Amino acid sequence: MSKSIRISEEFHEFVKTHKREGETMEETLRRLVGGPHPRDVAGILSSEIAKRMRDRLEEKREADVEEKRELRERFD
Repeated sequence: MSKSIRISEEFHEFVKTHKREGETMEETLRRLVGGPHPRDVAGILSSEIAKRMRDRLEEKREADVEEKRELRERFD
């Protein structure tokens, strides 16, 4: 599964200038932000722990969406 994100032209150019030959944009972003590649952490977590983490991240995402909605309403 993949997701799209919206970034400014300036940031896109920044990432593009740091992209190494043969590297994908995702690989460049991972390198720049220091995030692990999924294959690097595959098998470290049990299925149960991974599910709990996914569930917690989804709860956090939903809470963030709600918080942003409330902030927008305050400024409308």
